[in-house]
Amino acid sequence: MKVVSVAQMRELDRRAAEEFNIPSEELMDRAGDGVAEIVEQLADLGGFRRPFVLLVAGRGNNGGDALAAAYYLKSDGFDCEVWIAGTKSEVKGDALKQLSRARQAGVPIHDLPTKEDWDAAEPIGADIIVDGVLGIGASGPARGPAIGAIQFINACSPESLVVSIDVPSGLDADTGRTEGEAVVADITATIGLPKPGLLDPAALEHVGVLDVVDIGIPPQVVAELPAESELEFVHRNDMAALLPRRRRGAHKGDFGRVLLIGGARGYSGAITLAAQAAVRGGAGLVKVAVPQSIVTIVANQVPEAMVLGLDETEVGSLSVAAWKEIEHLLEEADAVLIGPGLTVHKDSFVLVRNLVRTSVAPFVLDADALNALQGQPHFLAKSRAPIVITPHPGEMARLFGQTVEQVQRDRRGVTIAAAKYTNGTVVLKGAGTLIAQKDLPLAVNLTGNPGMATGGAGDVLAGLLTALLGQHVKPYDAARLAVFLHGRSGDHIAWRKSQAGLTASDLVEEIPFVFRDLAIR
Repeated sequence: MKVVSVAQMRELDRRAAEEFNIPSEELMDRAGDGVAEIVEQLADLGGFRRPFVLLVAGRGNNGGDALAAAYYLKSDGFDCEVWIAGTKSEVKGDALKQLSRARQAGVPIHDLPTKEDWDAAEPIGADIIVDGVLGIGASGPARGPAIGAIQFINACSPESLVVSIDVPSGLDADTGRTEGEAVVADITATIGLPKPGLLDPAALEHVGVLDVVDIGIPPQVVAELPAESELEFVHRNDMAALLPRRRRGAHKGDFGRVLLIGGARGYSGAITLAAQAAVRGGAGLVKVAVPQSIVTIVANQVPEAMVLGLDETEVGSLSVAAWKEIEHLLEEADAVLIGPGLTVHKDSFVLVRNLVRTSVAPFVLDADALNALQGQPHFLAKSRAPIVITPHPGEMARLFGQTVEQVQRDRRGVTIAAAKYTNGTVVLKGAGTLIAQKDLPLAVNLTGNPGMATGGAGDVLAGLLTALLGQHVKPYDAARLAVFLHGRSGDHIAWRKSQAGLTASDLVEEIPFVFRDLAIR
């Protein structure tokens, strides 16, 4: 999805109104309807029986979007009310029309015109708070009742989920910087198209999960707009089109035969999770090549997979002697994963090098497969097949002889450079995961949450990605889709349960539900 500046978004709004006769009032109404839909989905995922929603509205258009959302929430039976950072008499234009409609629908609306009013306000136990205080037109630090409203929302956030409209109040939508206090949101429902500041690493703590509300800007107008950002945003609407509907007469061979290679004595969990994720990711047939000593452990946990025991080293990892059987297995594979639980034994390096040189099927290098190539990324450029690497910052640093600090300081530049050097697809994991492939836009994904910083989460991503490659999804598309689904799984779990209690096994079990969320059957 294209990323646009604030000025470009205003131009899109203008052209929609003047050239396509879509009144600004209707655009605001659509924005409010879209925000209400996101709030309702969040309430459903959170399992709230009778959710109470507090909408905090400013006096401008952002407040008008909040008032429109209040109308739709009330119409759908939600218990909600609006607190205005100012007075009703200060609301003008399209926002005033939304104020009138919300009042007629029976939404209680209260004025809090000074910072002192906000300082004295008591939390009222809202399940969800909607932040509509300041929009993309605001500049400089928040002042007056706006700063009071921001502080109130943040004070309530430990007990309430926060949804910001368009941009977290107090954050610059172009730069991602804050000059004063800004709302810390769980979800930012940006209007129309994403703005560059929302994707900036400095803004991640405020933005949370980024969603986009479609307000019906004509696609041809968006297409004509010159790109001002190097980034593309990974959005569910684009992801839904990447997998075709399954034919009624299909069989398992139509959905890919994937081969997963890894595991070691005492390290069976990583390859097990990857295999479980490959099964859940829709692969038709999953084969798992592991050391002989852990066959029973893995097979018992993934009954849907064919688990094959191969020769192992003295420490219980796969040995060079296993290569002959692996080479035979490659002949029938549509996609391959190597790395989870592999260890960095010297034989592991030989196996990874042989796979890179031999495989004609697309493959994923993850975890110890990357560590085995420490300081030797030139081997990746020799691949005969499409290659995807999925490093976290530490693995990226080791692979290319850098420090973690260097990688994190320039995540975008490092990811682009790695994709060009390896001639492959690079997934740099972390908050704001990046996906790069030469001659394609650098994509950023903002699904996911800190609860996913847990052992095994990366193995789940690797297995899911391999399953998608096996279904003949192109590497760049498979990487974007896998990262989106993986993060979305984590978000569903966090909203329904908690971040703190999230496990990698939870992610595996959630995968079918996020497929369904995309209407993929």
